[in-house]
Formats: sequence, C-alpha cells, structure tokens
Amino acid sequence: MNQSHLTHLASPAWALTLRAELLPWLEQAADLGEDVLEIGPGPGLTTDLLLELTTRVTAIEIDPDLAAQLRTRLADSRAEVIHGDVTALELEPNRFSAATCFSMLHHMDSPQAQDQLFARLHHLLRPGAPLLGIDSVDSERIRRAHIDDTYVPVDPATLDQRLRTAGFTDITVAGHNDYLFRFSAVSSAL
Repeated sequence: MNQSHLTHLASPAWALTLRAELLPWLEQAADLGEDVLEIGPGPGLTTDLLLELTTRVTAIEIDPDLAAQLRTRLADSRAEVIHGDVTALELEPNRFSAATCFSMLHHMDSPQAQDQLFARLHHLLRPGAPLLGIDSVDSERIRRAHIDDTYVPVDPATLDQRLRTAGFTDITVAGHNDYLFRFSAVSSAL
C-alpha cells in the first residue's frame, strides 16, 4: 500500500468516517456473534469498531509491519492479530461467528486470489454466519489513490455469483456512494 493511502487509512478523519458510515451499517446488517474474523485490518481502525460489537476479534494482516504495529497497539485488548495470508494459515474450520473484509479485496493480486479468499472464509465460518464487507467502486479517482499499489477492483455486478460459487447464500451487493459498495452473505451449511 502506498504511503499516502496508508496515511489516509490511519487518519482521525477516516476514523470519523468509519464511525459515521460503517458502524451503523454493521450494527444493522447482521449479528456478528462473539468471535469475528477480520481480514486485512491495515492500521486497525475497523478493528477498533469491531471490538465495540463483539467479544473477540481475530485480525489477519498480510503486511508484517502493519501486523506488528497493530499487535502492539491492541496487546491488552480482546483482539488477536496474526501476520499471514488467511488462505494459507492453519485455522479451525467452522470457528468464526462472522467475517469481515473492509476495503481490502482490491489489494489482492487477482480475481482468482479473491475467489480463493471467499472459499476459505466459507470454510472458516460457522454455517449461517455472516460475511460483511465493503470495497471501492472502480474509478479514475480510486485508481489515482492506488498508484504504486496492487489494485484489482472487484466488479460488484459479478460478486453475487462469485460468492455463491464459494458457498454463500442470502447475498446482497449494493452501492453505498460514488466510491464504495457494501456486500453481505451468509455461509451455507456444509
């Protein structure tokens, strides 16, 4: 992630935006339960919000520096921060009561890697558990913000089928504003 993008995602202004826009949606979209898996927390502003809504958060961050910083910051909290790629980590199947991925899918190397993540999340979630996420709408403005980043936008028009292929049901994909869309799905029984 480029430094400008990272600085924005760690800023007090972004924290206020998340509190005003993401938190109310999370509160009404689904019951997260007591054991939430967060993929790609970055600087952890979304992790802070999740800790207000659940008993335990397992945050998996692929960037070693971001993972170390977040682990230090949340050392005395109910969050466990793990450095790694969730598709390759040894985690208990059917463990988590919910999973989230906020504005991180477009940082994955390919649509195939995104699909591998969806399949892995289905494997890690309990049957009936929700997957909640947001991601960016592809635009020139968003592309400019990702110069020197990996940027593989997710097409909201194909996300429903991609999540169904991974085993999810009750899928909703909806635009939120000019630059973000939200999605929710439920892990089907195995």
